[in-house]
Parts: sequence; structure tokens; C-alpha cells
Amino acid sequence: MFDFRQLRYFVAVAEELSFTRAALRLHLSQPPLSQQIQSLEQDLGVRLLERTKRHVALTEPGRVFLEQARQILAKADEARSEVTAAAAGYSGQLRLAYTVSVSFHPALPQALLRYGQTAPNVRLKLSEMYTEPQFAALLAGEIDVGFVRDEPVHALDARDLRFDVIDREPLLLALPTGHPLANRSSLRLTEVADDAFVSQPRELASTLYDRLVKLAAKAGFQPTIAQHAQQINGLLALVAAGLGLALVPASMRTVQLAGVSYVSLEDSDAHLLLAVASRAGDRSPALQQFLATVADTVVAPGL
Repeated sequence: MFDFRQLRYFVAVAEELSFTRAALRLHLSQPPLSQQIQSLEQDLGVRLLERTKRHVALTEPGRVFLEQARQILAKADEARSEVTAAAAGYSGQLRLAYTVSVSFHPALPQALLRYGQTAPNVRLKLSEMYTEPQFAALLAGEIDVGFVRDEPVHALDARDLRFDVIDREPLLLALPTGHPLANRSSLRLTEVADDAFVSQPRELASTLYDRLVKLAAKAGFQPTIAQHAQQINGLLALVAAGLGLALVPASMRTVQLAGVSYVSLEDSDAHLLLAVASRAGDRSPALQQFLATVADTVVAPGL
């Protein structure tokens, strides 16, 4: 069966219509070039070239084979390029999940923007997912990387996951604009111990719920949860309606909803983790390229 080298040799002779010029183009002496063309013709069982001492011409089968040879070589070059790109992390697929609150943090959109510029041929499959389900999906091989808001609860999960911290984001208190403390620049959580709070259900989003309970316990009270909203941005509508206060990440300040004011908390523990989680043993080039892009994005000025 003919090989790629013979195809390249034949294309050179067919395009030059000269063994001498083709040999110069291929940086090859003429006798081995002639031998390879003869071997190709013998393998195919047809004459591809009519040649005399002064003249070389394509036969009809030769013209047909020239088109096929060009297509085969072009496809081989394309395959080589795609394999090289995949090995470097510039093509393939990446399944990425993130919590809704992360969509308001600049790390996610900036990382996706940079990654799209660096690896435009990688197919990104994005999913909104709470933190705990992300860990389960990673371990089950259902996603490749996730933007999460907490560390794994179980030690065995932590062992099997890579965990890159991006930020320890300050937490704010969202208050109705008519609240007596709404115009303060900062406050202590003890000052709102008697107020009602709104929160995501713990069974869906335990991270922020548990952080509220823990901060309140440190301040000496147990928070009264008046209403729930499944998504964090839904809490702001409840705050605007005067149904309670909400603990939210500082990046939620970008949501300028009428009737909602944001006040900083003075407690040093009032922050929420932001990290990128992936499988510890996953050496996928596309994943490694994404993790490198995230790291570059995080240290970039202005993030």
C-alpha cells in the first residue's frame, strides 16, 4: 500500500511535470524519486505519468489520482494540526459548572473571555450548579471543572479533588433602603440580631446558609429565617419587598435593585470562598489550559 511519502513525491512531480525540478523541490536526488513513483504505479496497477527524456505528462488516471492525493495529504495535515492543538489544550471539550453567585464575580466572565481567546476551538459546555452537587458531578466524571463556594465536606472527596482558591470574597448585608441602618458604611451583625432574614434553602445551598448561622452564632444570636429563595439573586427581590435582610457576596453589589442597600460587615470572618475545583488526577490538556488561564486572570491587574 502506498504511503504519505509516495503521495508527496507524486504530487511534486505532477505539479512540476519534471523529475529534475521535483527532486530539487523535495531536496532529493532523482533516482530514488523515480523509484518511488515506479513503486507507486506498480502498487496501483496503473500508469500515472507518461515520461520521455524531455517530457513528463499526467495520464488520465494520473489526473484523477492527483486530486485524491492532494485531498489525502490535506486531510493528514489537518489531523496533525488538530492532534497538536488537542495536546496543547487548544481544542476538545470542557464541561464547566458554576454557582449563580459566581456569575456576578469578575473571575468567571473574565476567565471565560480569556479562555475563549486562547483556545477558541475548545467546546465549552456550561451549567449552573450548587457547590455540593458540583463535587459529586466532578467525582462522577460528569463535569471537568467547577467554580465553587466551599471546600468539600468529606475528607475522601477532598483527597480526590484539586482545589485552587481564587478569592475570599467579603460578605455584605443587603437591607431594604428604608431600614434605619441602610445608610451606614458598615455594621456589626449584633446590630441586626432582632431582624428577620431571607435565605436560600439549606438543602439546596448550604454554604451561604451555614455562613449566616455561624456568623450569627458568633454574634450571640440565632437568625430568624422569614422567607426562602432558591437563587441568590432572588433574595434581593425579597429584601426590596421588606421581607428581611440577606447575607450576600460583595460582587452582588453590581446588582443595583431599587429598594436594596448594601452595607459592609465588620466581622473578620464575614467572607465567602471562591475556588476552582477539578479532579486531582485529570491531566486533560484542555483542563490544564483552563486552569492556567484562571490563574493568569486572577493575578491580572484590576480583577
